[in-house]
Amino acid sequence: MSRQPYLSDLTDTQWLLLEEFIPLPDVGPQERKYEQREIVNAILYQKRTGCQWRYLPHDFPPWESVAKYYYQWRGNGLFERINDELRKRVRVAEGREASPSLGIIDSQSVKTTEVGGPKGFDAGKRVKGRKRHILVDVLGLLVTMVVTVASVQDRDALPTLLREGKAVASRLENVLVDGAYTGDVVANAAADTGVNVTMVKRPDIKGFVVVPKRWIVERSFGWINRDRRLSKDYERSIESSEAWIQLSFIQRMVRSLAA
Repeated sequence: MSRQPYLSDLTDTQWLLLEEFIPLPDVGPQERKYEQREIVNAILYQKRTGCQWRYLPHDFPPWESVAKYYYQWRGNGLFERINDELRKRVRVAEGREASPSLGIIDSQSVKTTEVGGPKGFDAGKRVKGRKRHILVDVLGLLVTMVVTVASVQDRDALPTLLREGKAVASRLENVLVDGAYTGDVVANAAADTGVNVTMVKRPDIKGFVVVPKRWIVERSFGWINRDRRLSKDYERSIESSEAWIQLSFIQRMVRSLAA
């Protein structure tokens, strides 16, 4: 690169892991002006710093080009496909089966901003915004997720998580949840998908308590909160909210595989 590197940039080894997934631009009469690696680096810079498109540093490709690729890749499901493949590779590298049999489910309510888009009010957490429902494996890697308005109850998002989780992880047999996942909705979803839902209750002890296995999903939320783009939900659309979460896990897995 002709510019000075940023901490969010991909190393050569990390880029080699991602390069196979990134499609080349359509062939045209004009010579390609920007390397795909620099487009990806600009997207990762924005994820980490939380800057707006127009505030991308000038040593990256023009923000219009970066945004064009981001929305194109978001729309065709590229980030989801990369996440699924890298999760399998990380699991195999850790000596595990590519498909998990155990998952952990939880949600996180985050504030939205004045940018607009769907939002609701989580009366329990006193948060106006959206809710991130995620299903992770025992390594804390994203299996599937759904972002909703914050007023959606945890149990009502569980059927979607189980169906999509089973679709991408055929070995999924059991998921761990907390006390918010109760009722007929949960029982019916478990019966329909064949995935056992096990409630892991927090011990009746004052103060902070590490709940076996349940801490894994809390750590996953901690990982994505390190990216300023995800400190709140700044997105106008649910699709972008989910895409940035996928990108956060993708970069973490690339770093793990390249270590």
